[in-house]
Amino acid sequence: MIEELPITDWTGPFDAALKQRAVTALESGAVLSFPALPFLVREDERAFLDARVSDGKSKNISLDPATGKLQATSLTGDKAQRLGAMIERFGAGAAGLMSALLPYRNVERARTSFRPVQVKGRSYSKISDDRLLHVDAFPTRPMHGRRILRFFANVAPAGSPDGGLRRWQVGEPFEDFARAFLPRLRPHLPGQSWLYGKLGVTRGQRSRYDEMMLSLHDAGKLDDAFQKNSPQQAVSFAPGTCWMVFTDQVLHAALGGEFALEQTFHFDIDQMADPARAPLKVLERLSGRELV
Repeated sequence: MIEELPITDWTGPFDAALKQRAVTALESGAVLSFPALPFLVREDERAFLDARVSDGKSKNISLDPATGKLQATSLTGDKAQRLGAMIERFGAGAAGLMSALLPYRNVERARTSFRPVQVKGRSYSKISDDRLLHVDAFPTRPMHGRRILRFFANVAPAGSPDGGLRRWQVGEPFEDFARAFLPRLRPHLPGQSWLYGKLGVTRGQRSRYDEMMLSLHDAGKLDDAFQKNSPQQAVSFAPGTCWMVFTDQVLHAALGGEFALEQTFHFDIDQMADPARAPLKVLERLSGRELV
């Protein structure tokens, strides 16, 4: 489930064997871990390693790389600009590393986030609680089978609780999970996706794939027996560690930790080395129908 890569720099070049090892593991459902690849917070940025930089309403501070707009921070003026610059520096570094290491092109760099608040101790509904095993699916942004690849960095400082570890739980293979839950999913309501798109609830119309992924996301979180008894593995990422994972494929839960950075990427499955491993193709095979 975890594939450690001995990468120590962000720009490469990387040899062909390492690149093949990375893409094979990633598309097979492993988490790529880079324990010797820290994202270095500069001395004048260390003040941002404080939960009070969040506005207290959202889980994450987010940066739109297209507009430079920073959201969900309590900071204003020059401090907000400097925080945004740190988040952008991380996002640009993650994009450069992905481009050098992996074969994917025509990649959309989505929002970059900073997660300064401790995961433990929050209170959410089950559907919104990322401490429960789940695959990622967006309620308002239809993906139509496109992949969700995320790159993380643990930037917790020395002296953080629990040694600064970012604690995850990783679950069973996606196909096993989907095969067990598909027969239990609520039926797709004709016209619902069209109506949501027309009303602006979603950014465009959901495909059957999007409806199915959202149903899988919710069903897994709401099933207490699955959360307790399904095959899963505890994983901890130490401060100074980065990791990368297809969060639409790998069942995961974030159980504890604070001060992480995250960059999301989206791209079409035809960019994959093996598109048959994409959740879209797995669900089409299991359901016996086209989903986009």
